[in-house]
Amino acid sequence: MQTTDTIMMVRPYEFRMNEETAVNNYFQEEEVKTDRLDDLALAEFDNFVKTLENAGIRVIVVQDSGKFDTPDSIFPNNVISFRKNHAILYPMYAENRQRERNLNYLGKLEQAGIHFDKLTDYTYFEDQKLYLEGTGSMVLDRVNRIAYCSLSDRADIQVLNIFCEDQNYSPMAFHATQDVEGKQLPIYHTNVMMCVGTNFCLICLDSVKSPEEKAMLVNKFQETKKDIIEISEAQMHRFAGNMLEVQNKDGEPFICMSSQAFESLDDEQVKTLEKHGQLLHAPLFSIEKYGGGSARCMMAEVFYQ
Repeated sequence: MQTTDTIMMVRPYEFRMNEETAVNNYFQEEEVKTDRLDDLALAEFDNFVKTLENAGIRVIVVQDSGKFDTPDSIFPNNVISFRKNHAILYPMYAENRQRERNLNYLGKLEQAGIHFDKLTDYTYFEDQKLYLEGTGSMVLDRVNRIAYCSLSDRADIQVLNIFCEDQNYSPMAFHATQDVEGKQLPIYHTNVMMCVGTNFCLICLDSVKSPEEKAMLVNKFQETKKDIIEISEAQMHRFAGNMLEVQNKDGEPFICMSSQAFESLDDEQVKTLEKHGQLLHAPLFSIEKYGGGSARCMMAEVFYQ
C-alpha cells in the first residue's frame, strides 16, 4: 500500500535553525534571535499533531530530550523509515543529524505495541561521506516500487542503487535545482519538489532543467497512471511540494500539508487534489522558515502490518 494510518513524529527540544544543514538547504532562513522561537515551534508541532489526530490518524510522538543537540529531530523521515516488520536507518549529511539515531524511535514504537523484527542500517556510508536521507532524498511510489530521487549532496546515486537493489525498488534518478542568488543549485531533498500519492503525483517540473529527465519523469507518471499536478517554483518555495498522503483508521485518504502550502495552491490544483483525498493543513510558519522543512518532513510513516 502507498499509505498508512500511523505516523511517528518527534517533538523538538529548543528548536532552532540548524547551522550544519543551512550550507545546502536553501529553504532555511537566517534565524532572528528570539526567546519565543522554541515556543512557536512547539505550538505549531502540537497543533499539527492535534489536527492529524482529530482526523482519525494515529500519531506516535517521540519527545526529543535535548541531550544530543539535535535541532532537526523534528524531521524524522530522513533518518528512519519503516516497512512491514522492517526498519531502515539512513546515512545523514550533517553530524548533528547523525545523532538523531540516539532518540530511541524503535523503543517508543515498541511501547506503542509496534515491533520490527529486522533492521537494515545504511549509516556505514557516512564513513565514505556518501548520503541518502531517507524519504526526504527519495519519494517512494510503493505500489509500483519506484524510488524517485533528485541527486544532491544528500542523495548519492551509489547509495540509492544499493537501497533499491536491497528493497526491490527501481531507481529513478534525476537533477532538480533552484535559483539561489542567480545560480542553479541542487534542491537538497526530493520531497520538497514532489509528492507521490496512490493515484497522483504533484511536482515542480520547472525545477528539472534537463528536457530528457523531465520527459522521463512524465512518461513514468503516465505509465503508472498518476494524475499529474504541476506546481510552480514559487509554490515549491512555499512548500507546496512537501505533502504526504495518509489515511485515517477508517481507511479514508487525507493529503497533509502546511497552511502556507495550501494557501499557495490555485483553485484548479485544489480541485484536482480533492479527487484523491481530503486536504488537511496546519500552520507551520516558524518550522518552515528556520527549519527549511514542512509537513511531510515531520511525518515518518509507520508501516507495520
